[in-house]
Amino acid sequence: MLEAMQVPSVLKWSLCLVLLCGSVSAPAFAQSEQTASARKVVNKVTPNYPSLARNMNLSGSVKLEALVLPNGTVKTIQIKGGNPLLAQAAESAVRAWKWEKADHETTEVLEIRFTP
Repeated sequence: MLEAMQVPSVLKWSLCLVLLCGSVSAPAFAQSEQTASARKVVNKVTPNYPSLARNMNLSGSVKLEALVLPNGTVKTIQIKGGNPLLAQAAESAVRAWKWEKADHETTEVLEIRFTP
């Protein structure tokens, strides 16, 4: 009975591949960032395109919310959507971004696109 409940390893790998693939397209590479913010970004760091994603021709966008301190540094980031492989690269880059100074904390809504 225990064997009937176990998932064959071929199915596990197939599921992982489907989850990681998302959308597949041509191998050229480009990235763009969009912000829905009133606060100006003074220093953007471009995300590194993960080599696994590049090998898989993976593209997509990652939606994030960054809580930015009055001094312009990122306090916290919440990933709101996107492929986990791309999300990790987007989060790492946004953590290094700097915004203009403000009187209070702000929440910045971001979308980072990875398109080959």
